[in-house]
Amino acid sequence: MADAARQLPLLPSAPGTPLSLHLLTGARFWEQTAFCLWTFARHAQRPLTPVIYDDGTLAAEHREPLARLFPATRFLAHSETLARLDAHLSAAQFPALRDRWLHYPNIRKLTDVHLGGTGWKLVIDSDLLFFRRPELLIAWLDQPVQPLHAVDIETCYGYSRPLLDSLAGAPLAERVNVGLCGLDSGALDWERLEHWCRVLREREGTHYFLEQAVVAMLLAGRPCTVAPAADYVTLPRPPEIHNCRAVMHHYVAGSKRAYFRQNWRRSVNLEC
Repeated sequence: MADAARQLPLLPSAPGTPLSLHLLTGARFWEQTAFCLWTFARHAQRPLTPVIYDDGTLAAEHREPLARLFPATRFLAHSETLARLDAHLSAAQFPALRDRWLHYPNIRKLTDVHLGGTGWKLVIDSDLLFFRRPELLIAWLDQPVQPLHAVDIETCYGYSRPLLDSLAGAPLAERVNVGLCGLDSGALDWERLEHWCRVLREREGTHYFLEQAVVAMLLAGRPCTVAPAADYVTLPRPPEIHNCRAVMHHYVAGSKRAYFRQNWRRSVNLEC
């Protein structure tokens, strides 16, 4: 897959205002990032200006293939992220968030992208492939007015619902998935996020789904743009995982086998 990512064909120039997608990646995931962006751009038929956040492992050999495909890519160096953390999220004032940043990389899709920033941003995971035009995402990127999220196969927040609902001040929606996550950077209350992370850890420990729980808490009681589960599929299963009729697949858990063995090839050749 990495060899193929280096040889992906350049896409024809596309008209329209460029679309900005935000992704966290590194040496282990850069080829997934390449296929994600390439398949999005192929079907969107719009220019892309990706913003890629280095997890600390992104070397020139990984940046160069991405920049070849998307010359307008902006790479945020790990050193720049560390400087913003120290400026806006000091370890003394935000010990829980800084601890999670060190030991739980998923939280970086919030901190690294939104910290110290303003405006709406769409953060997407790298293990996505697009097979049709993502009309809903294009419309949101052109005119974002409310948060956006995908739909999970089941509700996965890791913590008890009474605790989450109590901290959020409103009942959480079911099945929020953050493989697609559009938020307004300037609207995030980092002191509130620090409080949530501290209380969750003190009462119920650490959990892999902390980031998803925190986003669901941020969105509790708010109108959102929800990517339809039938078109933006989390954990595709047969027959969809073979037919690729949806707009997008998010390859989590057991669907990763098909992703790595067949579907990245299908996304290029459209052998579905």
